[in-house]
Order: sequence, then C-alpha cells, then structure tokens
Amino acid sequence: MTTNHEPRSPSGRPSSPSGAPAASQITLRSPAELADALPYMLGFHPTDSLVMVAVHGEGGRFGGRLRVGIPAAPAEWEDTARQVAECLIRGSERRGGKPDGVVVFLCQDPRGGESGQRVMTRLRPLAQRLRVACGALDVPVLEALCLSGGRYWSYACAEDACCPAEGNPLAPPGTSVMAAAATFAGLQVRGSLKEIESRLTPLGGPWAAEQEEALERAATALVPRILDGATREGVGAETLALARTLMRRMTLAPPVEGGCRADDWDDALLGHDEAAAVILGLQDREIRDIAAEWMEDDEAAPALRLWRALARRCVGAYSEHAAAPLTLAGWVSWSTGDEPTARIAFGLALRADAEYRFAQLLHHACNEGIDPEGLRQCLREERRRREPGRKRPAGAARPPGRRTGQRRRAARRTEGSGQ
Repeated sequence: MTTNHEPRSPSGRPSSPSGAPAASQITLRSPAELADALPYMLGFHPTDSLVMVAVHGEGGRFGGRLRVGIPAAPAEWEDTARQVAECLIRGSERRGGKPDGVVVFLCQDPRGGESGQRVMTRLRPLAQRLRVACGALDVPVLEALCLSGGRYWSYACAEDACCPAEGNPLAPPGTSVMAAAATFAGLQVRGSLKEIESRLTPLGGPWAAEQEEALERAATALVPRILDGATREGVGAETLALARTLMRRMTLAPPVEGGCRADDWDDALLGHDEAAAVILGLQDREIRDIAAEWMEDDEAAPALRLWRALARRCVGAYSEHAAAPLTLAGWVSWSTGDEPTARIAFGLALRADAEYRFAQLLHHACNEGIDPEGLRQCLREERRRREPGRKRPAGAARPPGRRTGQRRRAARRTEGSGQ
C-alpha cells in the first residue's frame, strides 16, 4: 500500500491547528471548521480518500498527515486501518514525538444514486476500525468526519442539535475564515485529487490505440539497438535531443487555457512516434537522470508539460513505462514548490511500477519534508561537470519492449497520493 504523508505545513515550519504556517495561526473549534480546513492542509480536495492528521500538545497543533485511497472491499478495511494507524503514529514518533491524538477524514462522493448519508453509514465500520487501531497504539481519535456530497457528518458526535442525521453543509469554497487565512499565507488548493490525477493518467479512445501501435513500432526498432552496446550512447543522445525539441515546441506554443484544456493542447503538439521514442528512451536510467536536470528556471515549465504528456501516452501494455515520466513530473513539481502534486505523481509512478527506485526515493524524501535543494544542487554540479558536446554513456537500461506485468503488484492506492 502506497501512502502519502504530508509535512507539518507547506513551508516545513511548525503548523497551527489549521495546518497553516505558524505566522498565520488560526484556531479550529468545530467539525465544520475542520472539514473546511482539509483541502488547505493537503493542497487539494481529496476524493475517495482516507486522511489522518496527527495532533500534538494541549493547543492541538497539527503534525504529520497521511492519505490513502479507501479500499473498495470492506474485507480490507481492518488491515488498512492497522497499517495507516501504525504508519502515521510511528512516523510521527520518528519525526519528533508521538501524537496526542488523531483526526480522521473519510472523503467519498456518492455513487450509483446513493446519498451522502448512505455513504456515511456505509463507511462507519471503517471509521470504527480506525479508532480501534489508533487506540491499540495508545493514541485516541479525537474526531472522525465523513465528507460526501457537499455535506459532512461526525462519527464522534451523537447530538442532533449540532450533527443531524442528514449532515451539515460544507462551506462554499473560498468563503470561510480558513480560506481567507490560507490566501493570506499563500496556500493554494489545486483542484481535486481526481482532477490532478486525470492530468497524469493514460489517454483513452482512438488516441490510445494509435499510441500503443507507435510504442510497439518503436520498441521493435529500438530493442536491437539498445542491446547493442555500441549504439546505446547514440540512442541516449537521440532521446535527449528529441525531448529538447519537444520542449522548445511547447515553449513556442503555450496553451491559452489551463488545466485539462492545456493538456489537450499539449497532446496535440506531440506526434505518436515522437512520444513513443522519448518514452522508451527514458527507460534508461542515465538518460532519465540527465532529463531530471531540467527542473528549474526556463526549463521547468516546458519539462513538466512534456513529462505529463508522456505519462498520458503510456497506454495499454506500456503502462509500466509511465513510472519514468511520472517520477520526472513529480520531481519538477516538487522542485518548483508544488508538493501536493508531486506526491500524487510519485504515488502514481509507484502504482505503475512499485519497484521503481527513483520514485521510491523521491516519494520518501518528499513525505519526510526533506528540502529538495540538496538534490537540485547535485544535479547542477553533475550538469556542470559534463562538458559541452561531450557524450555521456547511457547505462543500466532495461529492455523497453512489452513487460510481463510481474511488477504490477503495485501499491493498491495512492497519493499521490499523494496521495
């Protein structure tokens, strides 16, 4: 199971009960305020998510956060509850102290005509298992909320006066005290988890079939070359040159709109054969490492657009190949300050290939709140050492053709979700 931990605050400084940086502390006193604060804690609106937040001290300072997908099968809930409780509490102990309590959020939209109240009732056994799992580690669940269909319910309160059976409405986005404080502190909510993931998941329809055929053609042509040690250096140079060409193309053709409309624009800028060639080339570890150097200044934005677009082209039998562009997309996002999106991208990379070491390392570092500047400095130094025009040998590649799917025992759900 892949998890997304959240740092204590987006800036890495100790956070207030709201999760905002200490410079803009506010106090949350009710389930309504907790529900309203959740997207600002994570940086996105969680969907189909179990979120746990550690609470420390008499003032109730929020600490580590963890997000996983809600398992579809109730039979998995007990194991999930035990694992996430241990992961959050033990992780908090490693980072500075055992929590004095935990706040739980279960977020799931109604499905198949069911009501939000029905979702709340259906998920109640999961909330109870989480309370038992945390209690077994001597940490109480202070509050457990269900968010569904624009309303919230408290599993910890049985008073009809404040927690009626039909639930309470969530505050409209951007209208609360929390929203004002977050805006002042510079915190952003980058849409919903589903929206962020959709920008990184494979295309469907006729495009997918055409792209898979292009990947098959490219793999058939490339495998003999990449297995020939004399030509691997040339394959690497071709991959990087083509990737730079595509980045320049994107720089010269910026999208008019953002979000999914921008992704449609970028998809139209890439030919199937071009995308296939770069995707397969990035399966080489050292080629990927050179591409990771494009993480700041004028290179960051087009690189991120390219990595997202390539991740969307890893379709069908080539889905595991998405681990490379997804990890690069996560790295650029993290390097440029977008930690929530980075965790989601790293989580999706591990869902594509649970053994992809680069994603494992970056996901762990991001979750632990490590400053990415150290890695950025290493990449800058490596880039300076490489003389202009000097060819760098590409090594440690794995054949880029169809995979057997042995590593598709990937983490069941993310986060990235981070999540």
